[in-house]
Amino acid sequence: MKPSTVLIQTNNLSLSINDKTIIDDVSIELHDNQIVTLIGPNGAGKTTLVKLILGLLKPTAGQVTRKKGLRIGYMPQKIQIDPSLPLNVERFLKLAPTSRFNKSFELNTVAEMTRITHLLKQPLYRLSGGETQRVLLARALLQKPELLVLDEPVQGVDVVGQTELYQLICQIRDELKCGVLMISHDLHLVMANTDSVICLDSHVCCHGHPETVTNSPAYLDLFGQHQNAGVVAYTHHHNHVHDEHGEDANNSSIDSSSSCSHRDHPHA
Repeated sequence: MKPSTVLIQTNNLSLSINDKTIIDDVSIELHDNQIVTLIGPNGAGKTTLVKLILGLLKPTAGQVTRKKGLRIGYMPQKIQIDPSLPLNVERFLKLAPTSRFNKSFELNTVAEMTRITHLLKQPLYRLSGGETQRVLLARALLQKPELLVLDEPVQGVDVVGQTELYQLICQIRDELKCGVLMISHDLHLVMANTDSVICLDSHVCCHGHPETVTNSPAYLDLFGQHQNAGVVAYTHHHNHVHDEHGEDANNSSIDSSSSCSHRDHPHA
């Protein structure tokens, strides 16, 4: 099997603002062909960590190393469209930069991939929650990204639509062999649609295979025993073997301990 490529690596990453610690000593790796989900309570620093990874914020300490020339596609949590704005889906996508690396990978390609071809002439403001999220996903794909960063990709989508959207994200990962970093508050469906989970509360509380994380004392300390009852059983079909921490035995994706205990930190 082809060895994975490290797309982004953070080393002892920290951020403090006005003597308040937002991110504390976070060391992680993001690989191609792997879905990593970032979870944590409100104020845990998830969005801040993503901004550091994307280079939108400068860390107080530590560093972020990115693969040279790394192409990143970003999907925001949601957008606000004024109903008076005469903007349909096709025009919205055409306003976004397209891939300079593969001319065949353009609007029609991503529209088919995300199953929104029938929506191209629809006004943006008339779309349902699930349709809007697919359009935002299509926009993120226009650069043919090596890393997809998805901020709450199922925001405002019903349960059936959430399942379909997570399956679509998995299919896109399989087709493009890209890495995926998702931020999610969902502790149910998401666990069945990710390769690795990072549980954040300013620092990395626990990480690894979803089943390992949901049984971690740090996870239970943050979310409570009752959360496990609703978590969908994790299944996937990759050709690799997990070690005792739930990681790919050949490529560990996170440097922090998967069994660290919860510490008290100021929240973002």
